[in-house]
Amino acid sequence: MNKVLLIGRLTRDPEIRYTAGTGIAVTTFTLAVDRPYIGQSGQRETDFIPVVCWRKLAELVANNLTKGRLVAVSGSIQTRKYQAQDGSNRYVTEVVADEVKFLDRPKEQTSSFTHDEVASDEGEFFPVDGEDEIPF
Repeated sequence: MNKVLLIGRLTRDPEIRYTAGTGIAVTTFTLAVDRPYIGQSGQRETDFIPVVCWRKLAELVANNLTKGRLVAVSGSIQTRKYQAQDGSNRYVTEVVADEVKFLDRPKEQTSSFTHDEVASDEGEFFPVDGEDEIPF
């Protein structure tokens, strides 16, 4: 079984490109994931994990996420090999995302709703300031 679940922050804005010939969307980004323990230096160490998204998920990620956003990524680990320009073999290990969940709100809201409202998954709006008013 090859399954990975990560929670972390984007280290930079996602980069989208399209495959030659077929035009399939591919988005890449790096996720900063804190380790669950304190290192010898007394600081929590961080791993920087490359993530790849394909097709519709690639477009959603590229259009809605920016550097610093907190996300959960579910997918599988993939390794691949390629030959560099100098002729040496290079190996890459990355996560191929099946699912990306946005865990925070963007700092600046560019949607059609106001800063006092947020859209639920069903497209309904509900107030943010009163927690007991949020329907669960």
